[in-house]
Parts: sequence; structure tokens; C-alpha cells
Amino acid sequence: MSDSTDTPILELEDITAGYGPFRALFGVSVRVDRGEAVALLGANGVGKTTVARVASGLVAPTGGRVRVAGVDLTAAATHEFARAGVAHAPEGRSVFATLTVEENLRLSFRRALGRHAVAGALDEALTQFPSLARRRHQSAGTLSGGEQRMLSVARVLVERPKLLVADELSLGLAPIIVDEIYVHLARLREEGTSLLIVEQHIGHALELCDRVVLLEHGSIIWEGPPHEAEERLVAKLFDHTDGG
Repeated sequence: MSDSTDTPILELEDITAGYGPFRALFGVSVRVDRGEAVALLGANGVGKTTVARVASGLVAPTGGRVRVAGVDLTAAATHEFARAGVAHAPEGRSVFATLTVEENLRLSFRRALGRHAVAGALDEALTQFPSLARRRHQSAGTLSGGEQRMLSVARVLVERPKLLVADELSLGLAPIIVDEIYVHLARLREEGTSLLIVEQHIGHALELCDRVVLLEHGSIIWEGPPHEAEERLVAKLFDHTDGG
């Protein structure tokens, strides 16, 4: 159960997974090293979100192994992934609509960091996200879509996980909001958090990440450095339209 710095923070080995009779992943293997940012890219519906959910313990694989910092968590509960330092920023607006911005943040920080750390984490979140500070007493359900996504991201970023699994954070957001989110992701990486960024849109992910993994029909079809990825991605995602 070594936690050596040479051990990848995440290893998905020959993963198969699905939902009931539907099989979404076929022998997928993904590695994220310490301090590394990896982009998992592909068209809509190819299995990217399932990879993200397996990586954070939300979906148990039907085959293969999941290791976090060298520890086998294949059959572990979601809270064991969180305890190991894995945070999941899901697609969509995962906020409590009837609570205020501040209450959402306090609740998240108390769960993740403990009561003693709430005040400091709240101050940091409101400093990093001025738009949320201006709305700290406003119900989260009355925020714009972009502001709700910022709130869900702020809750995770301040926790400084060992690994952040970011699932389609740019989906449906205005470019200026996407720019701001990726600034915060870059800062988090500089502070030592490893990133697995699951995206359909490639621009920001290619700029931030060290390595790109391309998924198609539930299987990995290519892996390599970002400077080689764009041409392959364009060919696979836009020229071949028969896969759906």
C-alpha cells in the first residue's frame, strides 16, 4: 500500500463498465501521474463521463482494476475515494438550490475539511471567486447557469484534492466563464493537484494538459502529447460522423 511519489495517483486498468445491460466501456486503461494533467477527449456519448465516474467511485466497474495512489479501490465506496483525495466536479449544476451561496460552501467545506477549516476555506473561495462573493447571501437556485457552475467548481477547488476529476465543466457555459474556470484549474494544478479533465471541447484542455487520451465508442483509440492531438481529434470527431 505504498504512496510513493513514483506511483501514479490514478490507474484505471482494463476497465469495463456499464449501466444495466448497456455496456459503456470496453477495456479502458488510463493513468494519471502525480502532478500531471490528462485530458480525456471524445465526442458526446462515447463513455467519457463513465470513465470519470469510475475514477471517483461513483460507478463500480464490471471488470478491471481501479487504483488510487497504489491502493486498490475497485470495489470501494465513493467516500473511500474521497478519503483517498479524489474529488469529482461533475457536469451540470450540482448545487443546493434552496441554500444560499455561502451555505452551499459552508456545507461542502465542513464535510470535506472539518468544522475548524470552514471559515478559512470560505474566505478563500469568496476571494478567488468575486462574483460569488457579491451573491453570498443569494439562493443558489436564483443564480445564472454559469454562476451555479462556478459555485460547484469553487466548492471543489478550495478543498485542494490530490486528484480532481473534472467532467465537462465547460458544457453550456459562455466562453468568458469557461476561461475563468480554466484559470482556476491551472492554479490548482500549480499547487500540486493532479487533473483528469473530461471534455468534449478541446481548446482549453489541450492548453492545460500534459497528455491526451482519445475515446471512441467506449474504447481508447489514441494517446499522446497535446501538440499531436489536435489534428487527430479533428479527424476523429468531425470527419467521421457515422459513429454517432
